Amino acid sequence: MNAPTPAALLQADALPAARLREIPYNYTSFSDREIVIRFLGEEIWEILNTLREQRKTGRSARMLFEVLGDLWVVSRNPYLQDDLLDNPKRRKALIDALYHRIAAIDERSAGNINVQKLVTAAKQAVQKFSDDFRQTYDLRKKALSKLSKYTRKDNIQFDGLARVSHVTDATDWRVEYPFVVLNPDTEAEIAYLVRTCIELGLTVIPRGGGTGYTGGAIPLTPLSAVINTEKLDQHTGVQMRTLPGVARQVATIECGAGVVTRRAMEAATEAGLEFACDPTSADASCIGGNVAMNAGGKKAVLWGTALDNLASWRMVTPDATWMEIERLDHNLGKIHDIEMARFKVSRYDMDMKTLLAEPEIIAIPGPSFRKVGLGKDVTDKFLSGLPGIQKEGCDGLITSATFILHRMPKYVRTIALEFFGNVSHAVPAIVEIKDYLDATAKQEPAVILAGLEHMDERYIKAVGYATKAARQQRPKMVLIADIASDDENAVGEVASAVVRICNARNGEGFIAVSSEARKKFWLDRARTAAIAKHTNAFKINEDVVIPLPKLGEYSDGIERINIELSIKNKLKLVDALELFMQGDLPLQPDEDGNADVESVQSKQVMALQLLRDLRAKWRLILNTLDEPIATLGEMGKPFAQHENV
Repeated sequence: MNAPTPAALLQADALPAARLREIPYNYTSFSDREIVIRFLGEEIWEILNTLREQRKTGRSARMLFEVLGDLWVVSRNPYLQDDLLDNPKRRKALIDALYHRIAAIDERSAGNINVQKLVTAAKQAVQKFSDDFRQTYDLRKKALSKLSKYTRKDNIQFDGLARVSHVTDATDWRVEYPFVVLNPDTEAEIAYLVRTCIELGLTVIPRGGGTGYTGGAIPLTPLSAVINTEKLDQHTGVQMRTLPGVARQVATIECGAGVVTRRAMEAATEAGLEFACDPTSADASCIGGNVAMNAGGKKAVLWGTALDNLASWRMVTPDATWMEIERLDHNLGKIHDIEMARFKVSRYDMDMKTLLAEPEIIAIPGPSFRKVGLGKDVTDKFLSGLPGIQKEGCDGLITSATFILHRMPKYVRTIALEFFGNVSHAVPAIVEIKDYLDATAKQEPAVILAGLEHMDERYIKAVGYATKAARQQRPKMVLIADIASDDENAVGEVASAVVRICNARNGEGFIAVSSEARKKFWLDRARTAAIAKHTNAFKINEDVVIPLPKLGEYSDGIERINIELSIKNKLKLVDALELFMQGDLPLQPDEDGNADVESVQSKQVMALQLLRDLRAKWRLILNTLDEPIATLGEMGKPFAQHENV
């Protein structure tokens, strides 16, 4: 049921008109304007705005919006699409009803040229809607016939559940539903599936655990095929092997793209070793995504990101051939520490055996993989032409990878440092701690920084962080670090020294010794899902890398942007509410009698004055953010302890 639209809104100019929601069944983020343009074109939206001013009864407009509502709700609901595909009679009844409404609009047009254009566009939209069902049916039949030659039929999913489950990732950003979801049983099937998808005209989208926050697994076209690699979940366990150019045998683990990161970490731990790549999504993310994203984690400070720890990886290219990339002369440490990193790239046909060309050697200067003062450069997707890694699935589909494993020193301490007060005061402490730990790593006995993660104020709030200090307020910043050594006394002394550095900067530190206590300290950092409750589902999140000395400046700058945008949003809200309050409000009698018109009008005047006062207040704050707090007058007195607005 749609609420009555106030006359003031109907008479508004083009910008507010774009915000109207007259199309029924639209519970999405799309505005009426976007839906009209999607089905009828931008010219028709302009015509609708013109006709809106000429409405008498509004009956034709309601019928048109009902047509668009039916088209929209079916196009955004795979379950309805499946139902209509399976029931031709029901589908025909719906399409006939749509044409009937359009015919009624035509009859009431009285020869109006604009209405005739609108009717023509609506008929074309319904015809396309009808044709799409036949085309979808035919393409599904053709796709099933072709794809089932290379994988089991139950691995080919057109159903609503599969499509809904693969429409988005951790971003919750939804654009288009995939045409089909493929779940190959083996690595060998994938090249054939990719080739067939290309022949069918489908865009191929690789997907693993769906934990990404950058939108890499989101279909942007309805003719897309999501290849889910979660069934490729086998790993070899820890194996000692000889790597090209490495004198001694190295502990490694070979994983399918669908192996959950945590399983690889557990396999390494059972052998007394460490799997270096440990993003906060380790309980759900998969190995294929770790390679494609060049994932890091808390241990990246010690052993680098996925790139530093890969011995080899295999992928299917966009032309449905195989590519195997093998690291030569592995330094078993951070890649930027060596002068030249070399990789051997071999290309095979779909049978994974026939070599298509002589292997190519790619030589890349080690320091080029990192940016001075930053470390990992998330903007460098090309990465000197190295295939697969950090490409987010754009140059191929990762199917398996082999990682080197490491030995963690015997004694580990986890430190949680909570900083209160101004962030800019905490940053020097972080830099000082990092420099101190870098120095202890070069001493005997060596104490190394084995893991480091930072949580800012908004993250702390999002995850519901429980403050360890005996203070009522939450900290402004939290730093969690693992330090390790083969000397128990040395690691204890360094941990205490780090806490003292924190205490000198209005912070408090806590040390965890047992594995259970250490795991508890890291628990809050792993709760990435909680962030989704505090972010906009219709934007893409991207990693940023901040030099440590600039962390305070960056945090203050981001907070300033948030404040400005928040105030501007409040001003837009005030404008919209004022527009709603102007003119006649829809009054309906209640069970006790008729509406009190005078009372409502009196409240309306008061509401408008309140909105004007609020607008003046927020505009003053927005325009004086860098001014002394006294600029706000009486309004600023409760905040007199602050220097500026």
